[in-house]
Amino acid sequence: MRRVLAIVSSLLLMGVFLTAPASASGNQSASAAGDYTNPVVWQDFADGDIIRVGDAYYYSASTMHYSPGAPILRSYNLVDWEYAGHSVPRLDFNSGAYDLNGGRAYVKGIWASTLNYRPGNSTYYWIGCVEFNRTYVYTASAVDGTWTKRSQINNCYYDAGLLIDTNDTMYVAYGNSTISVAQLSSDGLSQVRAQQVFQTPSNVGTLEGARFYKRNGYYYIWLTRPANGQYVLRSTSPWGPYEMRQVLLDMPGPISGGGVPHQGGLVQTQNGAWYYMSFVDAYPGRRVPALAPITWTNDWPTVQTVNGGWSATYPRPDIQTSRTVAPMIGPDAFTSSGLGHRWEWNHNPDTSRFSTGNGLRLQTATVTGDLYNARNTLTHRIQGPSSTATIELDYSQMTNGDRAGLAMLRDQSAWIGVKRDNGVNRVVMTNGLTMNSSWQTTGTGAEAASANISGGRIWLRVNADIRPGSGRQARFSYSTDGGTFVSLGPAFTLNNAWQFFMGYRFGIFNYATQSLGGAVTVRRFDLTTP
Repeated sequence: MRRVLAIVSSLLLMGVFLTAPASASGNQSASAAGDYTNPVVWQDFADGDIIRVGDAYYYSASTMHYSPGAPILRSYNLVDWEYAGHSVPRLDFNSGAYDLNGGRAYVKGIWASTLNYRPGNSTYYWIGCVEFNRTYVYTASAVDGTWTKRSQINNCYYDAGLLIDTNDTMYVAYGNSTISVAQLSSDGLSQVRAQQVFQTPSNVGTLEGARFYKRNGYYYIWLTRPANGQYVLRSTSPWGPYEMRQVLLDMPGPISGGGVPHQGGLVQTQNGAWYYMSFVDAYPGRRVPALAPITWTNDWPTVQTVNGGWSATYPRPDIQTSRTVAPMIGPDAFTSSGLGHRWEWNHNPDTSRFSTGNGLRLQTATVTGDLYNARNTLTHRIQGPSSTATIELDYSQMTNGDRAGLAMLRDQSAWIGVKRDNGVNRVVMTNGLTMNSSWQTTGTGAEAASANISGGRIWLRVNADIRPGSGRQARFSYSTDGGTFVSLGPAFTLNNAWQFFMGYRFGIFNYATQSLGGAVTVRRFDLTTP
């Protein structure tokens, strides 16, 4: 049962989405010439759903315990992507655990969910099941606008896939092995009918990760066999009966050391071509989106392969556009009034204890000896196959007992940062932060190396090698002048087991071990590649 949390990567196929506006800014090429390389995004965006609205493509992903949740990427050519928004502004799921208050929500929260656009009321819908027992519906008039929680449906649309039919009726396909379809009310906020439509044959195993489409009068439910297969169901009615075809099984993937492309979804371009956006298991960095062309034979889909596998390169989609997108890496000096969509907190933040505009000011929000219990740890995805994060940290307002720095954050973690004790500041590399399989802390870390510092400002750096496989390492260093960096501590070997689902992230933190009152300011963050 390699994945009880599904993954999604989906799509939107209908030409009916040619009317909604879209916008973006940036500097990446959107030319249709040449080839593209998989993965199209080498960052952790699993369980994706993919749609087209007008000339814009949107990709939604799962985020578990990170907040805001359900990030949305945007593209104008299916190859170059940018951060565009989040469907769930805060993990508002009726539990203090999502605030690290009276509990923790590691590996809970947002799993495989669905995003779609409804032309009838010009509204985007996000639908996702939380903790196997309730489903939330969020809506917005624009992907990068304000998203609002609209309803709670008291049953679980596990691994939901949302279809807006040609008559504007809304259907959700969902389930694990037992696949069901629900029809939603006219406003899309409640259920009016649901029934089982398919039972997975025992010789196939588990099917989940539903995506729901309509093409040429047929209804299709796109399903994954985790973590090495993809199947599709077809019927002339949303209620079945459905027949099943295998799309791929154990297909060689495009990333050396990575897994089989699977799950995800389909999308149709303005020119009528079809593409499949899957994801590829690539731990320790996690699951990354990969794109391949789809052809149709007798109204059944087939992945275009090269030498029997999902190719590392394909011709770029024939999409002519002058629109560009903003880069997904690079610097951030936190000069805006809020955080950009590239950032997500570890659990919901205490919004009274951070600010932006003149750098990122992080007041201590938790008294603890455990980084996994500390609120307001701000995370950023790692760019693969390797990248380097650097922060410029003003630590002049730290108080005794405070710890602030830059972490490689997962269920096995390490960090470099500043400790202030008895009026003395030291830069420290700490490893041995661990969780067990129930995501409870089993190790709060131990100092591996340290050096005395003064002056109130330091640059902290982590270089992360997240190529899929075992033995990958992160290395820590610091600088007192922003130019010359000194290695600190041993290399940290990354855990590439899949069970935590989320891959490693860079985490910026500041917590107290004695009492609240201290603060640090991150003057700049930069993410670079070799």
